[in-house]
Amino acid sequence: MKGQMSSFDVARIVAELRPYIGSRARKSYHPHWEQVVLRLNPKEEAQIDLVVVRGKRIYLSRRDRPMPPNPSSFSMLMRKHLFNGRFVNVRQHAFDRIITLDFETKDGLRSLVIEMFRDGNVLLLDSEGVIIQPLTNVKYAKRVLKRGENYEFPPAQVDPRTLTVEELAPLLAESDADIVRTLASRANLAGAYAEAICGIAEISVDRMAIDLDEDEIADLVSGLHSLTKQLDNGNGGHCILASTAEEELAKADGNPLVRDQVFDEHAIEALPFLLPANDDDYSIEFPTLAAAVDTWKGGWDATAMARRQQEKATQMVDDRQQRDDGSSLERRLVQQERAIIGFEAKGKSQQQLGISIQDNWGHVDTLLSQTLSAIEADGWDNIRSQVKSIEWIESLDPSKRTMKAYLPDEDGEPEQRIELHLDQTVHQNAQRYFDAGRKQKDKTVGAKKAIEETKIKISSGEKKRAKA
Repeated sequence: MKGQMSSFDVARIVAELRPYIGSRARKSYHPHWEQVVLRLNPKEEAQIDLVVVRGKRIYLSRRDRPMPPNPSSFSMLMRKHLFNGRFVNVRQHAFDRIITLDFETKDGLRSLVIEMFRDGNVLLLDSEGVIIQPLTNVKYAKRVLKRGENYEFPPAQVDPRTLTVEELAPLLAESDADIVRTLASRANLAGAYAEAICGIAEISVDRMAIDLDEDEIADLVSGLHSLTKQLDNGNGGHCILASTAEEELAKADGNPLVRDQVFDEHAIEALPFLLPANDDDYSIEFPTLAAAVDTWKGGWDATAMARRQQEKATQMVDDRQQRDDGSSLERRLVQQERAIIGFEAKGKSQQQLGISIQDNWGHVDTLLSQTLSAIEADGWDNIRSQVKSIEWIESLDPSKRTMKAYLPDEDGEPEQRIELHLDQTVHQNAQRYFDAGRKQKDKTVGAKKAIEETKIKISSGEKKRAKA
């Protein structure tokens, strides 16, 4: 885990949750918009918190954790349905980043589904699998996550633990990318694990997937299974830190606050087991992956309520300053600064779309070629009505010869919407977004110059008022 947990991390966390089956659910908390905490009361042990930071991590912790005195509506609903319920099961959906926890309650079975991909979500389900309440309402191409809807899992991804040579071979043969990117996108592996498998199989990470022969594919599968055996049969966790951390930890001399700061500044990654690439890294072993994550991120996560209060206070000050600001120059400065934020955000968005088009070259090329062929065969009018049933295409515009389409996310579902010019190649379509991003960057440069001029005028006015 770096920014987000991988499927390997989720699998280990699920294994670490199983010893707590039989615990009673206590109160639920929602100290920050991004965080949900469920307190568990195990038999003959101190209470422990299940901490969910949406879309990023899930782990167990016994840290002191200040909580809001007034629970949110979501945490109140969780308390209503789960309080004193008995934790009876936990499972990972296929090899995806989805965890389901089941509780026996006075009202029947209740399930808590935790989705760790995209922005993450936490959903409370009844015994029939109907959503009682999601943390966030979301509508996807094939799923709707809102109250009263039947919960449906996203399409299951490849489970690398059971992948065979016969199953992997066509995935590689159909790819136009290198081995690492192909394993990451088609075999449901994080990049670090894909590189590790190549290292075990003694195959260069730069090799194109389509170029591998049968023996090399067998070596990849063997390497893959050696990693999944470590996952299934091992325990514990590791935290990778910068080499400078060793000296800093020695200086901490057991002070928990200083230790938290050292991990916050120097930790790089938490893993269920070390990979070959970590041989020369400075690492610390923990009894569980959850303990490694808690040591690294727990200090920050425990301040969730304080951070939320600070965010609210900052927003109130900003709002008051904007209301009380009567100066036209200062209002102009605020507007210019907002414009820069918009230009930078749009520029990054355009650049990212260009990169995403390149990363999904085969998908985009197929969309372009198949759509053009269909138009030539059946005409625009017929095709415009047909695309309504195609989840990857939103609409066609004959006058501009463009279409609005979707790129797949890491789960193979439609996500990013893009506009494609049918008469342009994949490269040209990507370049168009890169050019648009550069234009936004140029606007940012111009806006920054304007801000400096406005600041000079404000400063000049203040000096004149001071002299008067």
